[in-house]
Amino acid sequence: MAKTDRIDFADLRSFLTIVRCRSFTLAAIELGLTASALSHAMRRLEDRLGAKLLNRSSRAVSATAVGQDLAARLENGFNEIGSALETFEAPGAARLGEIRLNVFADAAHLLIAPALPEFVRQCPDVRLTVVVEDRPIDIVAQGYDAGVRYGHYVPEDMVAVPLTGRQRWVMAASAAYLERHGIPRGPDELADHNCLQLLLGDNSSYRWEVRDKGAPRRLRVPGLLTINDTSTTISACKAGLGIAYVLEARIADELARGELQIVLEKNAYPEDPFHIYYSSRRYKHPALLTLIDIIREQQSLPRLAGRGRSRTAPARARTR
Repeated sequence: MAKTDRIDFADLRSFLTIVRCRSFTLAAIELGLTASALSHAMRRLEDRLGAKLLNRSSRAVSATAVGQDLAARLENGFNEIGSALETFEAPGAARLGEIRLNVFADAAHLLIAPALPEFVRQCPDVRLTVVVEDRPIDIVAQGYDAGVRYGHYVPEDMVAVPLTGRQRWVMAASAAYLERHGIPRGPDELADHNCLQLLLGDNSSYRWEVRDKGAPRRLRVPGLLTINDTSTTISACKAGLGIAYVLEARIADELARGELQIVLEKNAYPEDPFHIYYSSRRYKHPALLTLIDIIREQQSLPRLAGRGRSRTAPARARTR
């Protein structure tokens, strides 16, 4: 009997998950198993292969050199298997599998949340995991199928699909705030106002970007309140606590109701569209294409599914 005849396919998948998570506990949660069951599975796999694959300690788990080599080879193999299964054109094929997305907060609010009801209707058997965080990550290394960021944050080796048109960052305030403090007439007058600070993933304050005389300009503005959540920033702005710097789309309802108004509109900053992106080495999951089409339709953009490979988005080095 060949060595491979005695290997459980599920054990190999479990091994890959442990290597990626670097934790039996986290891998067990993801796989829906107990840590004890995973530990038994790994001992069984190592016994059948006759090699030590994992270094275990009370605090961490890591792959041995042999394990790292096996994991790299298995990942390519599982990608090929996934590609064969999930692009197989059979009834219900789009309902296969699982999708893991990493999305920044504004996109989760504006794009993912509105698309969920229709996605669940069209793909009722797909397990969708959405992790919302604003810090940049390596989606492949972290085990995600796709991410959503602005176009200039997409790495050069990724395939990217635009989900929206260009976005616009604006400065807004409540009528009560402007009545007390006056309306700024130019970017330099922001120095005399309370500006709600944006906190970046590295815990630094973000410099506001504006258009000044047709050119981009970055400003360090004053303010005692620093917030890393858009919803909280909008609430503070509505309460008259300062001028907020937000995506115009995030305050569309507040603008329509007159709760907020844009100031220095001529200085609003045009931003790249939101893009969903994934590794060019990864297969196109049919349910992922369905989600893309749903979002693009809701944003009044044409469908992409069935139109071939999307173009790779240009990457522009910027930091936010």
